[in-house]
Amino acid sequence: MFTTIRTLAGAAVAAAALGAAALPAAAQDYPHDTVTLVTHSRAGGGTDVFLREMSKYLGEYLGADFVVDNVQGGSGAKAMAKLATSPADGSIFYGTTPTYINTSLLSKPDYTFRDLSGVVNVFLDPQVVYVAADSPFQSLTDVLEAAESGPVIFGVTTPGSLDRQVMEKFKSITGIEAPVVTHDGGGELLISVLNGTVALGIGEIQELDAQLEAGKVRLITTYTQERLDSFPDVPTALEQGVDLVVNKFRGIAGPAGLPDEIYEKWETAIEGVLEDPVFKEWYEAQSLVPYVLPHNEYDEFLEAFAKEQEVFFVEYGITEE
Repeated sequence: MFTTIRTLAGAAVAAAALGAAALPAAAQDYPHDTVTLVTHSRAGGGTDVFLREMSKYLGEYLGADFVVDNVQGGSGAKAMAKLATSPADGSIFYGTTPTYINTSLLSKPDYTFRDLSGVVNVFLDPQVVYVAADSPFQSLTDVLEAAESGPVIFGVTTPGSLDRQVMEKFKSITGIEAPVVTHDGGGELLISVLNGTVALGIGEIQELDAQLEAGKVRLITTYTQERLDSFPDVPTALEQGVDLVVNKFRGIAGPAGLPDEIYEKWETAIEGVLEDPVFKEWYEAQSLVPYVLPHNEYDEFLEAFAKEQEVFFVEYGITEE
């Protein structure tokens, strides 16, 4: 898992440069007036925010209106079922994250990520650790010191989420025993951090944007190779002695067997959207890194990621070999 993610973090710079060379796409003659974007997260979760924000600009480049449908349940199982049983005609898509692959591998749902088709990857999304503004923890080092004398409760999103696995890796590296509380999504996790149900949470900037601006939460570390440009005072886990770097991917999948023209239209539209100056201002403020993978490359990437996850699950005793 972590080998692939580390490699992608460096490759993202080159991908962003390629995207910058593309001219903004003109609105296309899309076969549907309205397109549904499905997410397994609740309103306010990272994928929900990503899809709703991007859909404000997609219409200009793809030539369609967009609605976001929050299909919750089974850590993505219900959402995958909805996509897998929908027509492969370009009318419905799914916001991808590592969660839908992990759910496919861990819970054996009726439909898995292999019943869908990767359309295009859009971003890498840095993971951060955050606390309530009045928390005594100022750094990850403070958390580790506190954990030596008593349990510190960590909050993560769904059981199949990447941040849940990051916690397993974190505990293995540091040797601490920390209770981990799962939630239905980033929005619910944020509430738990604010009301003190958990001491800290693992999430993404776009989930926390309003609360960060309001001074309700603080970042204490990032799981990135370098400090984030938008938060230069927040040290990385590496700087605090924890060898852990991870990025969440965010993209689009659809029902299997989509026509080639649909893949091509989305790839062209995403290049244009990423160069839209207003959207660019938003995603740079969220520390999202453009990492565009077209359909064929994205399917290969997703399969490679799944194989690494399978190895990770066995290594940490989550599944049997």
